[in-house]
Amino acid sequence: MSQWNRRRVLKGMLNGVGVSVALPFLDVFLDGNGTALASGAPMPVRFGTWGYGLGGTSGIFVPKKTGAGYDLPEEIASWAPVRDDVNLFTNGSAFPDSSPNRNHFTGWVVSRTGVAPEIDSVPTETIDVTVAKQIGRATRFNSLTATATADARDTYSFMNASTPNTPEWSPLQFYNLLFGADFQDPNAEEFTLDPRIIARRSVLSGVMEQSRSMMKVVGAADRERLDQYFTGLRQLETQFEQRLTKPDPIASCLPPGEAPVNPLMDKSADAVRLRHQMMTELMVMAIACDQTRVFNMTYSAAFSSIIKPGYPKPHHTCTHEEPVDERTGYQQNASWFTRRAMESWVDFVEAFKKIPEGDGTLLDNVLILGTTDVGYARTHAIDGMPVFLAGRAGGKGKSGMHIDLKGGSVSQVGYTALRLLGIDKSSWGTLSNESSEVIHEVVA
Repeated sequence: MSQWNRRRVLKGMLNGVGVSVALPFLDVFLDGNGTALASGAPMPVRFGTWGYGLGGTSGIFVPKKTGAGYDLPEEIASWAPVRDDVNLFTNGSAFPDSSPNRNHFTGWVVSRTGVAPEIDSVPTETIDVTVAKQIGRATRFNSLTATATADARDTYSFMNASTPNTPEWSPLQFYNLLFGADFQDPNAEEFTLDPRIIARRSVLSGVMEQSRSMMKVVGAADRERLDQYFTGLRQLETQFEQRLTKPDPIASCLPPGEAPVNPLMDKSADAVRLRHQMMTELMVMAIACDQTRVFNMTYSAAFSSIIKPGYPKPHHTCTHEEPVDERTGYQQNASWFTRRAMESWVDFVEAFKKIPEGDGTLLDNVLILGTTDVGYARTHAIDGMPVFLAGRAGGKGKSGMHIDLKGGSVSQVGYTALRLLGIDKSSWGTLSNESSEVIHEVVA
């Protein structure tokens, strides 16, 4: 095996520029089970998040059975195709500690940072950013963020309190970013070094050299600011190096052949689901092509403005103003919106499940954290909150479990996700939301 590996290439020159032609992805590159490279290295594990607004109605959302084989009440009946791929955590809380409950904000912030916000800004980096610092630097994109809302303000990913990860909102623009002129097909026979990247790397190297001398003459506060700035430049430097190296062949990478046409950008539930499906397909293929290992998808904002045809109020207004139906015991239109969100969650999970990888699927090698902002939107409750985990993190996690958090912090799920991804933290979160123990029922 020493002479046969994924980096074995044929080398030559083309118009004066070095060219490497990689071997196709052969069975000999995998171990006997198809779950790892023949070198012994495991398939890469990816991490993503999925977010939606306005929770659910516990009586028709929360299964009666815990553990494996849980039942699917009305609002999550659509989960049938993916139930065994999803861990559902219910009855979680986002403890505000000394701060008031910041409506439609505190819940998802605690789910993604483990910290209750004191003001209307995210108190620290979100979990996807923490993970990207560990596993996102070897790919073209440190992370990818997209939204189905057609509004670039709708994101649940933040670098820090003042820096959101602005999402891609147009399927066409997302396609051009991922598979446009700068895309390097890992299965292409030829690879030509891009002179633009060579020039940019040269300029950046000069800047980085200047940075080292600058750090010696500024004060402590400026050193901290410069360190954060140059961390981003070092990440860019790594990405340039990646762009100047022939990608390894990837059997599951089948980039779309044609650019999509943007659908209607309105707020109707059908339009949102279509955009979500289009953005999801692009994102999942970018992950399969190893353009990124960290990703975020927004289905709806916390103040969801999705519209039901023939109904005069958007989702958020509906949760406040629709009376509870005496016959069913719940807000019927509000529940209709929740069911549409859950159908799109299924679309998202299934998209990973459809991509073969090794002797399994891409879903086997990802972990997806799904969050919302409240438990019961009608009362702005930040108890009784659900959280989801999909995928098996490269075999480190179990799936298909319903876990009752029994009122504990939703941050337990985030901490468990970090540990499943191999990120060694003794705890995550602060005060009442600090978590230091994994949820063992979902650990393989």
